[in-house]
Amino acid sequence: MPYERKPATTPLLTVSGGLLVIAPRTAPARRASTNPYRRLLATPGARAFTAGNLIARLPMGMFSVSAVIMIAGSRGSYALAGAVTATGLAATAVVAPWTARLVDRYGQARIAVPATAIAALGSLALLLCVHYDAPAWTLFACYAATATTPNTGGMSRARWAHLHRGDPAALHTANSFEQAADELCFMLGPALAALLCAALFPEAGTLVGAVLLMTGVLIFAAQRATEPPVSPRTHAGTPLRTPGMPALLAAFLATGAVFGAMEVVTIAHAGGAILALQAAGSCVAGLLYGSLRPASDIRRRLLGCLTGMTALMSLPLLAAASTDSLPALAGALLLAGAATAPTMVTGMTLVQRLTPEGQLNEGMTLAVTALLGGIAAGSATGGWMVEHTGQVTGYVVPVCAAALALAVATAGVRVPRGR
Repeated sequence: MPYERKPATTPLLTVSGGLLVIAPRTAPARRASTNPYRRLLATPGARAFTAGNLIARLPMGMFSVSAVIMIAGSRGSYALAGAVTATGLAATAVVAPWTARLVDRYGQARIAVPATAIAALGSLALLLCVHYDAPAWTLFACYAATATTPNTGGMSRARWAHLHRGDPAALHTANSFEQAADELCFMLGPALAALLCAALFPEAGTLVGAVLLMTGVLIFAAQRATEPPVSPRTHAGTPLRTPGMPALLAAFLATGAVFGAMEVVTIAHAGGAILALQAAGSCVAGLLYGSLRPASDIRRRLLGCLTGMTALMSLPLLAAASTDSLPALAGALLLAGAATAPTMVTGMTLVQRLTPEGQLNEGMTLAVTALLGGIAAGSATGGWMVEHTGQVTGYVVPVCAAALALAVATAGVRVPRGR
């Protein structure tokens, strides 16, 4: 007979028929981990698709920085480099919702892999055009092709929503984890891109980014067991027709303006390295927020997060206006970043609730598109304020944008019954 391990026992004194008997007692089972993130990643198949998604998501913070370094270094024009990356952003805003709609209709693996292949080829074509000094218009065309890059963060959130449907606490933790991953990738991606371009050759950031993107999506798409099933198209139109969704997307647009303005103004005032503190504060806050039990009223939770973001965004303005101390500004940015992740987590959770079944990827991609549009508008507004009114005054823009997001959400975001 093969050896069978028995549970640990401890002696137990009992009285039976007037005699003292020593009986075995099974030791209590080890308590399950109370760490919500450990429980989350213990979901069957979760670690595999998360690993692929993180590899695919890291280049999202690399491509624009790599393109600027590569084009400006080769052509000697930051204006051209900025125009090329802006064109790519505009193309993404148009193409991404259509890509997400195809993902919802035909499945993640069937659409994400060919869409990523097109985007990777666009990046490689841009690299070759820069290297061989092709005409400027080819740079715009190649970078626009990268707009087919699927929203890997949205696809990952869709998998969590499928795996933990009916469990709001687990979904809250999952959305917090995804937001922290976003912050981490956008914190590490630009630094990695700059390091590769400086240490190897100007095209290295773009090349490595394309390889990582394709590899990560292939790993992610191979995890078919956790892929959400394709739902029949029972809903006409887009999630924009859902009551409350237009106002929520408008709030995302204003929130994006907070990010874009803060980035440009801080770079002009103190350099870009200090921005990592804001991302770090957001990453830590997102993880902490995910470990808390969420309030049941999600609309009230969103308004509370937006109120906190509006208040904390005033800290960099106060620090810049009252002192020239760089550590003071760094601390203010760290605290300001702590409000952004809870806001994004709650907003994405609300998007998941408002989006009709079978259109989840499209709904979350619309939110990301609104966010990107807001970043572009905030960057332009913040740059204009810095140039015409001064660096310190530029910090007024993110405060006003956060207040606008709060006002829009208060006036228009509603959660219909049953959602």
